[in-house]
Amino acid sequence: MTGFSKGIRKVEIALKWDPSPAGQPPSDLDIVAGTFVSTDPYGAPAYVVHFDSRSPDGTITLNRDSTDGKGFGWDEVMTVELDRLDDRYARVVAGVVIQQRDGERTFAGVLNPAVRIREGYTVLAEDDFGSVPGATAATVAEFVRDGSGQWTIHPGVHGFDEDPATFTRVMGREQRP
Repeated sequence: MTGFSKGIRKVEIALKWDPSPAGQPPSDLDIVAGTFVSTDPYGAPAYVVHFDSRSPDGTITLNRDSTDGKGFGWDEVMTVELDRLDDRYARVVAGVVIQQRDGERTFAGVLNPAVRIREGYTVLAEDDFGSVPGATAATVAEFVRDGSGQWTIHPGVHGFDEDPATFTRVMGREQRP
C-alpha cells in the first residue's frame, strides 16, 4: 500500500555524554526545541523549550535534565508530541547547546556526546557530533508539516558557533548546503 501514512506523531529526543575528567569543569549539554509558525517558518521561533521552560500547550516536555553527564544511559530526554501541535505550527527544530559557563567548550571537548531520535522503538536518527567538532551548538533534526498535515523528519547535524541564547534565536534559519 503506498501513500498511506500517519506521519510522525510523537518523538523522543535523547542526549548523552560522559562526565568530564576529574579536576575539569563539568560538561553541560541541553536539548532545545523551537516551534515555527507557517506564516514565518524560517523566522524567529514562536517559542523555545529547554531546561528552564516548557511549551504553553504541554506538547513538548523535557523529561530528564542533566548538568554533568553523570546519568545512567541517556542523560537528557525530550518528548515532542507533533500530532498534538496546533495547526499554525509548520516546523519544529531540535538542537543541542553546550553551556559556556567555564569558558568556550565545543563538541570536540565533550566526552562521547551522542543524540538519538526515535518514534516508539523505531530509531529515526542517531549522531555523535563528529561532523561538527568545533561547534558550540547544533541543530539535530527538523520536523516539517506537509500539505496534508502529516509530520516528516529531516535529520542532520548542523553546527553553530553561538552562545545558548543566540542559538535559540537563530536555530531555525534555513540551512545552506
